[in-house]
Formats: sequence, structure tokens, C-alpha cells
Amino acid sequence: MSRRSITFLVFLLVVLLICFGIHIGILYLLNLDLFHHKIILSYSVNFAMAMIILIFIERSLLKKSSYSGFIFMAGSGLKFLVFFLLFYPAYKSDGIMETAEFTSFFVPYVVCLTLEVIYLSKQLNNQTF
Repeated sequence: MSRRSITFLVFLLVVLLICFGIHIGILYLLNLDLFHHKIILSYSVNFAMAMIILIFIERSLLKKSSYSGFIFMAGSGLKFLVFFLLFYPAYKSDGIMETAEFTSFFVPYVVCLTLEVIYLSKQLNNQTF
């Protein structure tokens, strides 16, 4: 793993921690349960999946593989699979998906996805073929 990737992962972790703090603050202001709806697991899983996807894509780029985009898409599919296997059943157990449940997964998902796309697009633009 390159120094650049490690720096990105540290940056991603810091951004996620800040978002988590803001997320918890908003839940507090709205007088909602702070650590309900698997929020800690959600932030942790999204970071771990972003890290794993980054490692696989970086290895692919080292081989100058044209499969990098497919690996990214497969990683995105994996994230949705994890959501539907790990989070969705608990969120829909009462028949209703509340906004707090939805945001517990999709806030860290969107943050990770956005930063991954920005970082990986810069990596791809720096490739020589």
C-alpha cells in the first residue's frame, strides 16, 4: 500500500469521525437515540469497505489493469449487499424505515463514496498507459 493511499485513508477516517460527531450532535439536538440504529457499526463497516476496495483497486492499477473500474463497481455492489444483509433487516423489523435509520447507513456511505471517487479519479488521471 502506498504512502499516498495511507494518507488518503487517514484523511477519510478523520472526515468520517467529524461527520460522525456532527451526526451524533444532530441526533442529540433532535432528542433522538444517539447510538441507536447500528450507527457505530455503519461508520465502521463503510470505512472498512472503502479501505478494502481501495486496496484492490490500487493493486489493479499497479498491474495497469483495465479492470479497475469493474473492481470499483463490484465494491459498490458489495456495499449494497452488506447493507441489505446486515442493516436492512434490522431497519425494517418494525415495518417502517425511519429517517434516523436511513441516515445511519447512508451518511457514511455517501461520504466514503464521494471521497473514494475523488481520490480514485485523481489516481486514474495520473496513470500512464
